[in-house]
Amino acid sequence: MNQIIQELKTERNRTQQQLEKLDLAIRALSSVGHLGGVTIRRKPHFSAAAKARIAAAQRARWAKWKAAKKG
Repeated sequence: MNQIIQELKTERNRTQQQLEKLDLAIRALSSVGHLGGVTIRRKPHFSAAAKARIAAAQRARWAKWKAAKKG
């Protein structure tokens, strides 16, 4: 019975440490407050024409690489 109580106390302490870490993380994120000047980087949006140019350039690079590899 004593062993069970000791294991429960150990588990309680472990859980309490995890809660303290979570509290610290919450406080850190809360202190930033609305991203406080941090910019969020978004993916660029390309037009269909730009995507076509990029694809053509990549195909040309691959063709050049394959030609160099052959000989």
